[in-house]
Amino acid sequence: MVTEDQVIATLKQVFDPEIPVDVWNLGLIYNINISDSGNPEKQNIDITMTLTTPACQMIQHIKNDVKSKIEAMEGVNEATIITTFDPRWNVNMISEDARKKLNL
Repeated sequence: MVTEDQVIATLKQVFDPEIPVDVWNLGLIYNINISDSGNPEKQNIDITMTLTTPACQMIQHIKNDVKSKIEAMEGVNEATIITTFDPRWNVNMISEDARKKLNL
């Protein structure tokens, strides 16, 4: 069984190419849903995320990176990445560790 903590650990390996902080600590991940895939040994993972701006040129790159890293996890059947801009991301969503790294 894949756990949310394992998914979060994997998300911490995905970095915004323009900011040296991972998508989890940037506060870009809004929801993680782990569900049955029909295969008792594998699960589906749905991730709802945002980006720092709707005009982000790297949207497809970041989504593909999230998807490929999640699908590479043991026990994952398929990952679906849903992008939303509601609510809009803001700097208050950045973790304390990331704030220190970015000198905010």
